[in-house]
Amino acid sequence: MNTTIKEKFLLYVCAIIFVCGTVLTSCTDDDSSVDPSPADEVEEMLRKMTLREKVGQMFYIRIESLDPSIEWTTFDDLANLKIQEITMKMRSTNAQYPVGGIILYAWNIEDEAQLARIIPQVRSLNGSPLLCIDEEGGRVARIANNPNFHVKKYESMAAIGATGDPQNAYKCGNTIGTYLHRYGFDIDFAPVADVNTNPLNIVIGPRAFSDDPYVAAPMVVNYLQGLKDAGVTGCIKHFPGHGDTTADTHTGYAQSLKTWDEMKACEMITFQAGIQWGCQMVMTAHIAVPNVTGTTIPSTLSSIVLQDKLRGELGYQNIIITDGMEMGAITQHYTSAEAAVGSIRAGVDIVLGPRDFIEAFDAVVAAVEDGTLSEERINQSVRRILMLKIGMKR
Repeated sequence: MNTTIKEKFLLYVCAIIFVCGTVLTSCTDDDSSVDPSPADEVEEMLRKMTLREKVGQMFYIRIESLDPSIEWTTFDDLANLKIQEITMKMRSTNAQYPVGGIILYAWNIEDEAQLARIIPQVRSLNGSPLLCIDEEGGRVARIANNPNFHVKKYESMAAIGATGDPQNAYKCGNTIGTYLHRYGFDIDFAPVADVNTNPLNIVIGPRAFSDDPYVAAPMVVNYLQGLKDAGVTGCIKHFPGHGDTTADTHTGYAQSLKTWDEMKACEMITFQAGIQWGCQMVMTAHIAVPNVTGTTIPSTLSSIVLQDKLRGELGYQNIIITDGMEMGAITQHYTSAEAAVGSIRAGVDIVLGPRDFIEAFDAVVAAVEDGTLSEERINQSVRRILMLKIGMKR
């Protein structure tokens, strides 16, 4: 890594901080006689919500999770079911189990006509869910990799990173955000902020912009800006960094043996850039970091990783969302109930894709009722979630 690129990167970060500071200063000159502040609006909404409504905001799920009669073992089973509409049974479940968000997978999407039908169905669900998707570009792109959609396709984020020009990352994020916004999506679980430092990595690879954090960081920030300018909220992932692993958390245990100091010199450079830019969501990794936590617990369930490091040292104040909780790294060691309650206790705001949504939801409600979780702890997360939703309306 030569000094020139590092200097450019540092100047870039300083520019981000300056712009953010200017925006915040300009916002303080608001007329107090106009509409209530977002914070006041959130408190009013929170005051009117039942416990179940609050808990529901903390779950983002697959549509299949609303039908307890659906049985599946592998993701291939779900793909073969090809559920592409909200059924009456799903609505019946949702009447008692509100949700804050719905994520559509490739098998839920057929073509533009079908997508245009299902999105209003999702919008009408109890909980006013936001629409989410994994559309990174490259091999993880639910729409671009569907032959029935005619949108721009990208080889990989690594190919964009190799150009050395962050504007290419902006164009990529903006192009993807533009068609996602047109179709009706609110959140894109992208970009990948991992630094792909391990050549034996089987899950990240070219999904990352680079094996050099000083190249990856401005790419991540520009991609986020491209999404934002298109009207879509991005999410940086997978904290604290999935790039130095050799196993896949979709199928089982994975770890990074780096110390926190080693992570600060590499992985945290990209995550800090995204945080300083103002990213609204950070997705956790299910990887263990034993030389940081002293245990083999997944980062998703670690208060050391999420509270001490992400919120404490890095100063992140917005939404923390889990990676999919139906992944093997979680389900092989924890029940849906244990994983949901444990992740929230660790500091998570949104539980994404629990293996058994009903079990997870009931467990969180029960945990509040028996004092394992305080309702104020739930309120902390719901405030962040409602603030995001209000921001999308304005």
